[in-house]
Amino acid sequence: MLADGNGDFAEAVGLTMDGKAFGMGKRGQRFSMIVNDGVVEQLNVEAPGEFKVSSADHMLEQL
Repeated sequence: MLADGNGDFAEAVGLTMDGKAFGMGKRGQRFSMIVNDGVVEQLNVEAPGEFKVSSADHMLEQL
C-alpha cells in the first residue's frame, strides 16, 4: 500500500480525477499495481464506480 496524501504520485503517473462535483477536489483514481524492483509489471485502473481490478482477489490472481 502507498499513502499519497498530496496526490503527487497519482499526478506523476497520470491517474488523477476531478472530484469537485462531489466536494472532493482533485483525487487519485482507484487503481492497483504490481511493482517488482521498481518496475511496474501490472497496472490495473478501475472504471468509474467499479471495484474489480483493484480488489485483493484480483491482485492475488495476478501474482
